[in-house]
Order: sequence, then C-alpha cells, then structure tokens
Amino acid sequence: MYHFSFYLTARLTFNRDETKVRNLLHYVSNSIKYHTDGRPTEMTESSANKLLNGDACRRTSSGQKASKNGFVKNHCLFQQPQKYRRPGEKNQHGTHNSSLYKRPFVESFEQTPLLVAVLTYVGYGILTIFGYLRDFLRHWNIGKCTMAREREEQKDFVPLYQDFENFYTRNLYMRIRDNWNRPICSVPGAKMDLVERVSPDYNWTFQHTGKVVKGVINMGSYNYLGFAENTGACADSAIEVTQKYGVGVGSTRCELGNLDIHEELEHLIARFLGVESAMAFGMGFATNSMNIPALTGKGCLILSDELNHASLVLGARLSGSTIRVFKHNNMQSLEKLLRDAIVHGQPRTHRPWRKILILVEGIYSMEGSIVRLPEVIALKKRYKAYVYLDEAHSIGALGPNGKGVVDYFGLDPTDVDVMMGTFTKSFGGAGGYIGGKKELIEYLRQHSHSAMYATSMPPPVAQQIITSMKIIMGEDGTTLGADRLRQLSENTTYFRRKLCEMGVIIYGNSDSPVVPVMLYMPAKIGAFGREMLKRNIGTVVVGFPATPIIESRARFCISAAHTREMLDTVLEAMNEVGDLLQLKYSRRRQSPPNIRWTSEQSQLQD
Repeated sequence: MYHFSFYLTARLTFNRDETKVRNLLHYVSNSIKYHTDGRPTEMTESSANKLLNGDACRRTSSGQKASKNGFVKNHCLFQQPQKYRRPGEKNQHGTHNSSLYKRPFVESFEQTPLLVAVLTYVGYGILTIFGYLRDFLRHWNIGKCTMAREREEQKDFVPLYQDFENFYTRNLYMRIRDNWNRPICSVPGAKMDLVERVSPDYNWTFQHTGKVVKGVINMGSYNYLGFAENTGACADSAIEVTQKYGVGVGSTRCELGNLDIHEELEHLIARFLGVESAMAFGMGFATNSMNIPALTGKGCLILSDELNHASLVLGARLSGSTIRVFKHNNMQSLEKLLRDAIVHGQPRTHRPWRKILILVEGIYSMEGSIVRLPEVIALKKRYKAYVYLDEAHSIGALGPNGKGVVDYFGLDPTDVDVMMGTFTKSFGGAGGYIGGKKELIEYLRQHSHSAMYATSMPPPVAQQIITSMKIIMGEDGTTLGADRLRQLSENTTYFRRKLCEMGVIIYGNSDSPVVPVMLYMPAKIGAFGREMLKRNIGTVVVGFPATPIIESRARFCISAAHTREMLDTVLEAMNEVGDLLQLKYSRRRQSPPNIRWTSEQSQLQD
C-alpha cells in the first residue's frame, strides 16, 4: 500500500515537478514488483484526452458530411492542441509543441465513407466465394489449372506450395496482374514507351504483340527531380567514368573494390547532409536490412512506426532486439512506449534497456505523409533515445535546399543519430547511404554485413550520384538544381489542389510529392490502371496485402520533369475516370469554380 500511494503521489505531481518525478520513477520501477497483482497501476491518460495524433476534430458545418463518428479529421499543426502532452500543458519553455515547427504542417486523412467500406468488404467476400468455387473445380479437373502443383509421387514430401496461403494470388491478384510488371523500352522519364502485351489465359501468361505504346505519361516512377535521363550532364559524366573504370568492380570495399570515386562520393554526401561522415552502399534495401542489426542487438529496444518500409522491418527482426510498434506518426503512442520502456525496463529482469532506437521514415511512400520529426527529436532528447531516420523518399524531394525532411523543418542534422537515404529516387542512381558521427561510420565499416560482404557500387552509378548531387547543391555553376526543386514544389502543390477540387480522396501531407488517391473497392484497382493506360497515362495501383483491405489506392509520384501541360492531361483523364468508376468519394466542401462576371451578367444576377 505504501508503494501504491507513493506512485500516485508521483503521478499527480508529474506536471509540477517533472525532473523530480523522473528521479523517483527508478525507485517506483523497482518497488512495483511488490504489488499484489504483479502489474503497475494504469499510467495512460484518459481516452478523452487522447485524440489520435493530437488531431483537432471539429464538428461539420453545412454542406460537409460527417464521418461515422460525426467528426472530420483535419491535420493542421497550428490548429491542434499539444501532441503528446495533456491538453493545455506547456513545456519547460512555457510554449506548446507548435513552437517546434517553423511552417504549417498540414496533412489530410479523410475517413472512409461507411457505405464504401461495407461495399468493399462485400466485394472481397464475393471474390473469395468465387475463388473457392474455382479451386473446387480445379480440384476435380473440371476447370483448367495453370498454377504450380505438386506431383503425385511427391505427396509424401514436405509441400512446396501451400494452397491456402496462395489463395489470394491465384484467385484475386492474377485477375488484375496485367497492371504490374509492364515492360518499359525507353528512359523512364516524364514520358516513357511501353511494350504492348496480351494474355490469353486471364494473366497467367503474357504474349508480346510486337507493338510499342509511345509517349505514356509516367506518373509512377520515383523520378522526383527528373535525373532519370539519358542526356545531359549526368549521362555525359557517367559515360566518361565508364570508359575510365568500366562498369563493375568485382570486389568488396574492404578488399580491392574501394575506388577513389567512392571516397569522393562519401565526402560529398557528408557535406550535403551536414554531418561528420557518411558511407555509401550498393543497394538501398540492404542499407537498412543489414545495418540495423549492426547497431542494435539483444537487450536493445526498437520502436518502429507501424507503416515503416519492409527493409526497416526486416532489419529490426534480424537484429534480435525487442520490437514495439507505435501508431503511425502518433507522438502520444510513441511517448507512451518510451515511458513504459524507461519505467519497466526489460521483461522479467526489469533491467534498463541497453539502447532504445526509434525507426521512422521521412516520407511514407504509401501514405504520402511526412514524419513529425521535430516532435520525434524532442522525445528522443527527453528520454535519451536514438533516432534512425530513413530518407529514401524525402532526400532531394523536400526542403528549400533538397536536403530532405531535416532541411524541410529547419532542424540541426546532428540531432538525428543515424541518417539513412537512397539514391534510387531523386538522384536517378542506385544504392543508399548512412550519415552521422565519424565514430558511427567507422563502426559500421567494420561491423556492417553490407559493407563487409557486398560488392562495391558500380563507378558509373557513383558518378551519376555525384553529378546530380552537385547540381542540387549548385556546385555545377548553374541554377538547374534550384529550378528543379522549385518546379517539384509547384507541381506538387498544383496537382494536389486540383485533385482536392475534383472531389477524390487523397492522403498525405500538402508538400509530399507522393499522392495516394483512394480507390477502396477491389474491382476498381484493375479498372483504374487499365482506363488510365487507355488514355496514355501510366500509374501505380496498390491493394491488399500491401495496404489495409479497405484502403486500396492509386499512387501518383510527381516529378520536376512534368510540365504543366502533362499534369493537366493527367487531371483531365483522372476526372473522366473518376466519373466513370465513381471515385469522387470526398465529402468535404468543394471550392467554387473561378467565374468572371461581366457587368451585364452581374445586373441579371441581381
């Protein structure tokens, strides 16, 4: 009873003397095991004080329909209460967390309409029923079976194919498989050429017709700054390096594969990021999956955003660390996990964690959202944790100088412990990097599997990255880099605004070049991709299991190489397809069209 009252006192006085309570928490964590039920008293805030992400929810006004709970969610930082503190609570400087942001932070995640959600589930249910019917017919050799099957003489062996696990692939994915893996026969720039193909057996196999679909507007590639091109300074420099070094190295960096061009690239990356040192890798996926296990291990805790990329998830699992997941971009959820980790320590032993690592991304490629990095860094400093920032999609695409989400928020790069990014998007190359303190990079050179065993980055790829990065930094003596950054920002703002006016539901931050358009129903996934291709527009459609089952979507990736005429063509086609497939689900009030009245029309109107 003494320890229980002691804990309550600490809890009630938390707002008044936070530093003192922190010192008492260690004693509480040791004494908590004497409770009769073996569990601590509830430490979370009441549900009334826990709005998701701290979002300001407001009742709808006239002309604006509400979601099923009667509220419309609107992510605008300067209209929100405290993110991860109690409403009305102030920090040690006497200000709210909005002071951490130097610019408006606006994100939109409109609720799925209830009727659409119900119809989506019904659609998947019907497809599942027919899938089982087709499997039944295949089993009795009534229907044609084109899938891989076990031979009769192998029935006593361990099965290679699990029918139930492949059910979705056989009966749902195959029907719309023609929307993916389309062969491209040109540079994947603002426009591209596609090889035409047909399928005689419902997408189980494809046959090329010999025709080429030319001039398809590319809205699917991560070519944010338009450096995926075969002409210009980048292509010319890559050709020169190919003639000097060849295409490949044939060795690892720690043996005979360390070239002077690799050293030049790493020094340039460090200058570009504003960190002490950096290291380049030949594969972006392996940059995460092979380096996270070198940074954490048994006795460490990883706090991962629920929407993190598969490379981050794999790296966390390979590390052997304890993994806990917090809600997407939800600082309340993250802080609760940090508090619990500090108070309770490791399971069973209650010893302090050797290390707490927070894994986040700059731009989340399926949601189009931007990490709330100022608040993540504030929590990291408060609880003495480490931050691992994956800037695969944000480096080069965000910030006034193209230096990613750190530049976008105007933060100090040294506040991020591990800065990771890839060269496959904004730089038109391949591979990835890690930047940070010199001690961190030297440690990874000796302990990272990706550094020790992987083949060195090809010299032409390294030169492509060097040239494009110098253009972004303005070190080429031109304003081409600044012009592309400005053009990308203008294209993103214009395209998102027009889609909102159109009435479709889009996700993400207003400054994110990744623009997801919600489709929801499974039949509309394939129909959308095909209809857009008929109009000479290449898009990416995504469905379950890559997204939640009722949140299928099309994903547009904006590029600085897109002209205003291209975007208008895409928007016109999107408007037609939106009407055809009934995709205009948004219930927000639409802005009226711009109409200029003459004096006579104004008098008639009066």
